[in-house]
Amino acid sequence: MMTSADIRQQFLDFFRARGHQIVPSAPIVVKNDPTLMFTNAGMNQFKDYFLGNRKPESPRVADTQKCLRVSGKHNDLEEVGVDSYHHTMFEMLGNWSFGDYFKTEAIAWSWELLTEVYRIPKDRLYVSIFNGDEKEKLPRDEESYNEWKKWIAEDRILPFARKDNFWEMGDTGPCGPCTEIHVDCRSDADRKKVDGKSLVNGDDPNVIEIWNNVFIQFNRLKDGSLEALPAKHVDTGMGLERLTRVLQQKASNYDTDTFSGTIAAIEKITGKKYDRGESKQAIAFRVNADHIRAIAFTIADGQLPSNTGAGYVIRRILRRAVRYYYSYLDYKQPLLYQLVPILAKQFENVFPELFTQVDFVGKVVKEEEEAFMRTLEKGLKNIEGILKSSSGGVVSGKDAFELYDTYGFPIDLTRLIASESNLAVDEKEFEAEMKQQKDRSRAATAVDTEDWVEINRNGKTSFVGYNELETDTKLVRYRKVKAKGKEQYQVVLETTPFYAESGGQVGDTGLLVANGESIAVNDTKKENDLIIHFVDKLPSSPEATVKAKVDIEKRKAITFNHTATHLLHAALRKVLGNHVAQKGSLVSPDILRFDFSHFSKMTEEEIRQVEILVNEKIRENIPVVIKELPKEEALKLGAMALFGEKYGDKVRVVIIDPSYSIELCGGTHVGQTGSIGFFTIISEGAVAAGVRRIEALTGASAEQYTSDKLTQLKLVSELLKTKEPFKAIEKLMEEKSALEKKLERMEAKKLVVLRNELLKKDEIINGITFIGDIVEVGNADALKKICVDLKNNLNDYLVVLGANIGGKPFVAIGIADTVVAAKGLDAGKLIKDLVVPLIKGGGGGQKSLATAGGQEAGKLKEVIEAVRKQISQ
Repeated sequence: MMTSADIRQQFLDFFRARGHQIVPSAPIVVKNDPTLMFTNAGMNQFKDYFLGNRKPESPRVADTQKCLRVSGKHNDLEEVGVDSYHHTMFEMLGNWSFGDYFKTEAIAWSWELLTEVYRIPKDRLYVSIFNGDEKEKLPRDEESYNEWKKWIAEDRILPFARKDNFWEMGDTGPCGPCTEIHVDCRSDADRKKVDGKSLVNGDDPNVIEIWNNVFIQFNRLKDGSLEALPAKHVDTGMGLERLTRVLQQKASNYDTDTFSGTIAAIEKITGKKYDRGESKQAIAFRVNADHIRAIAFTIADGQLPSNTGAGYVIRRILRRAVRYYYSYLDYKQPLLYQLVPILAKQFENVFPELFTQVDFVGKVVKEEEEAFMRTLEKGLKNIEGILKSSSGGVVSGKDAFELYDTYGFPIDLTRLIASESNLAVDEKEFEAEMKQQKDRSRAATAVDTEDWVEINRNGKTSFVGYNELETDTKLVRYRKVKAKGKEQYQVVLETTPFYAESGGQVGDTGLLVANGESIAVNDTKKENDLIIHFVDKLPSSPEATVKAKVDIEKRKAITFNHTATHLLHAALRKVLGNHVAQKGSLVSPDILRFDFSHFSKMTEEEIRQVEILVNEKIRENIPVVIKELPKEEALKLGAMALFGEKYGDKVRVVIIDPSYSIELCGGTHVGQTGSIGFFTIISEGAVAAGVRRIEALTGASAEQYTSDKLTQLKLVSELLKTKEPFKAIEKLMEEKSALEKKLERMEAKKLVVLRNELLKKDEIINGITFIGDIVEVGNADALKKICVDLKNNLNDYLVVLGANIGGKPFVAIGIADTVVAAKGLDAGKLIKDLVVPLIKGGGGGQKSLATAGGQEAGKLKEVIEAVRKQISQ
């Protein structure tokens, strides 16, 4: 039986033999593309070729690409693991032609590879073609039909509408008809009962698409119309997991060697058995075997779990996996991190970035698991209260949504827990809440982008900003963009000195000057490899020559900070060790921020050593040498490459003394380190599991910061009237601590006196010892202490105490456990229902002790009387 590794290699060898350049997978985390967070298809890294923004080095390429999908048709996250063939992270095998071969070769090679190399029986294959679209005035794809007739019976060539057989990159952009190859994996007996062609595109789990050949020949404009592309392209994609299932003759993707090692490890760790069925336990196995791939590879590519953007997606995937093993495998400690080494070893030779960082990724995953398990436990406690307060035998959709949104509870888990208490869940209201959240999210990120207006269609674009900060140029194209009510223009220049935001360095700002008018360039960004300038208006004559001028002072400050970032990275590795690797950065004119892998807080001495080393290198005035080299040659020199970055065959290498710092970098730098002037670290802290962050200043900003600190120190010395302020402060702190202890003793004595006075004021109401009074105390905590102290001196009691502290009312209610049980009284409920409305505040607590604070101090007597009435009835 062929292994998945064999199948992958045979695909790449097949297309290498047919003149294709084999290229590495792009990172799974997408940068410089505002339309994507993750690589969700093999073609993503080639978008610029299809859009005409960049010319490919080879007209034929092939690869295996890491992809991630968590939304869209068949890709809803909550469905992954429920069926046998959809995944979050998957490998997409693909071959591409950029203006080279087209339908004839693509179809012939598809058939040859599947039937002669992989030996899939021909009578199990069906193909689909585009049947045309009258509304779009698009004819049926007769060319594909005629090519397929050479290889397969005509009754196996099935026409389908645009929904299934017309591929589009998005609402606008390159598109075209596609032909899909489907395989019937059913038993011979089932195939005799029902003809397989009736099940194609019918969501049958055993009649599945395995390969899609897209023929990109049109461009979709914003108004919905189509225009022919100047060159025709081929874009194919075949999921390795599905192909492996077919070739290994398994009933499920999860039964193949792609997942079997991970599932076996889960069995060993949890002591549970995977039965391949549809039980929650079986789904939990599939969920974890799938999700660990998405989690581990995205972290290895540089995306840490967080509460926003791509990081939030990874956190959601991880939390879903935890929920499943916690609830359905009864495993109450971190599991996923134990699977990372197994996965890293499995993909060592194809995606080595995980193997290289296995310890780091494992520690990040483990800390995320531990943090979420604490949240999960809080959610389980919270759901108990929700179940008790539910009315009409139904848990409200709002409560179910809060459990989902705050604690990560899927609706099916809430449904299960509710059913154990004979309660239903208002799922209609839950779906409405979910829709509102999605609508809010879409509205917040909605961008209305018009079509490009071409001024010079054949105009080439180039960046000259490494050497020039001012140049005469022309507009190549522009488009109008509306976002959050603001209207802007995006402009592409023929030649630009403006650096586009990339590699942590912010985009340049400056001016476009033409015919006496100056237009501010507010930002510069990349869209794939296209440099886009953001302006509020267009030149009055867009065809005219404009002078592009970068803000020199800002650029200078940015270059100081960027070179200092390289000096900092090297210094950290020398002081802390070679395990330090960059995990993110921000290089702006005002500050530099550097995230790096390290598992403990830096000591003050370590920070000082790093500062000393960086400033030594600045004073040495080392030349910053920048070279363009083949990638392999650069790596042999010892250049550090960042995980998650995509590099071409030729790379830009920044060398600051070959024995100190060599990095691959596309950013802007000083000519010599002495230009930086001075460097100082202003903060160091944690940003994620195993990741620390340093913020630092350079040049005039660093000097000003240091000057301000010295001025503060001088003022403190003058205020304390001493030349040794630290000793004086230590003495003051010792005196303060002694006074606080003395005050605490006095307060304790005062509270004992107050307690004894209150015990004399007790009265019996309906068999309950009641004490209600307004007292004088220094803080709200003292009220609670008195209530707790009275508990040791009373039986069957209810105490309500009020205090006016600094003009604000504070209330504490204490109730004996016996009274709570016998009378059904609840201190927390009394606070919320009676006290809070009267004093116009907030509060809460337990059944036996609760507190509140508010605004209306004059209502304290009413509060006591209101509580008294509760036991007088």
